[in-house]
Amino acid sequence: MNLPDKYIAKMKGLLKDEYEEYIESFNEERLHGLRVNNLKIDTEGFGKIAPFHLDKIHWISNGYYYAKEDLPSKHPYYYAGLYYLQEPSAMTPAELFGIEPYDKVLDLCAAPGGKSTELGAKLKGTGVLVSNDISASRAKSLLKNIELEGISNSIVLSETPEKLSNYFPEYFDKILIDAPCSGEGMFRKDNSMIKNWSEESVDYYSDIQNGILPYAAEMLKPGGYMMYSTCTFSPSENEKTISKFLDEREDFELANLPDFDGFDRGKTEWSSSDKYDLSKTVRLWPHKIKGEGHFVALLYKKESETTKRFKKYKMDTREKEYSVFVDFEKEYLNVKFDRSRLQVINEKLYYMPKEIPVLKGLRLLRTGLYMGDIKKNRFEPSQAFACSLTREQFKNIVNLDIMDDNVIRYLKGETLQVEGAKGWNLVCTQNYPLGFAKKANNLLKNKYYPGWRYM
Repeated sequence: MNLPDKYIAKMKGLLKDEYEEYIESFNEERLHGLRVNNLKIDTEGFGKIAPFHLDKIHWISNGYYYAKEDLPSKHPYYYAGLYYLQEPSAMTPAELFGIEPYDKVLDLCAAPGGKSTELGAKLKGTGVLVSNDISASRAKSLLKNIELEGISNSIVLSETPEKLSNYFPEYFDKILIDAPCSGEGMFRKDNSMIKNWSEESVDYYSDIQNGILPYAAEMLKPGGYMMYSTCTFSPSENEKTISKFLDEREDFELANLPDFDGFDRGKTEWSSSDKYDLSKTVRLWPHKIKGEGHFVALLYKKESETTKRFKKYKMDTREKEYSVFVDFEKEYLNVKFDRSRLQVINEKLYYMPKEIPVLKGLRLLRTGLYMGDIKKNRFEPSQAFACSLTREQFKNIVNLDIMDDNVIRYLKGETLQVEGAKGWNLVCTQNYPLGFAKKANNLLKNKYYPGWRYM
């Protein structure tokens, strides 16, 4: 491993007697992680049907290691959204955050969606998840992952933290900031990151982090929690960033994070002062835990008698605008959707989260669950809608055995010659939805979204 001399000198100074053990970890293969999507299936249930050899990640309740030769990204269960592939240590912030149903949650630097999808799963379809990434291109992959995992209560944005703070004053119960960083903790996973490292890059990312935190603080309710995480070892981006923020915000304090075997604690002596107990934060090292490098800090915003108000979004859709969906609902669905949350925008029907702010002027990729398109005399359901449903919620089901060749044929976008009711069908494998198809003339016309097809 060809590490920069200045990086080596820095790590020797930080790790001292542990440095050789850290360097030795580069000779070990990186580990691959899989996190079960508990919106679709419980962890124990997935363990019973998993077609891979899995080993439990001891500090992640729904996390497993898998062997890279198993290729879980090629399995139909991946396309059914039963799991998300994620580096094991990167699962830690969402696992430790304590998200509860009905929380209003912001994932500020969310792409490609590993942490957002778990936050959404923990909300269990309640509250609201706002997932943002300043990069529009990265936000597109974020949107796909949120829809694939069946998260129905999300808003996906591509905005600066500064602009968002004007729309969401003291709105969120929980905010996750998985901050842009120099990526030192991912050197083993991605060797190409090493060549981009420099002391200047550490300073560059530290400035970005220090710029993000104050805007996030303005969006957090008093009594709420903000989690800060990075995948770097640099104290300048971790302990010092947290100390600087606490120096500037007396309304915040550090909350303690739990211990697990292999966890290390943050170092107060690595911060800019000894005013704060940085041992409340967590450090993950590749020579101490089966995963890559990570830093996690949990901040609490103290209670206040006054709170800022946000301007509420008002639904303005009349039932006649979505009457074709009402017909679809009666014919095909075993569940009824709250009329007050249905919103038609440019002939597309959305199911909106409750109590959201006015969003006009923001770069929106998705507002709520995109249910489908409103045509003159019909409703055409979307792929996102299919992913949000359970088998029990749809009347016409084509349920394919996992070993049936038609599963892959469907995921490739092919027309199928299988039994099915006339009209719309929800295509499933082992009772887990994959997408829609429409039966006509003894053929099942494939409606699987072209951009998601099996390759």
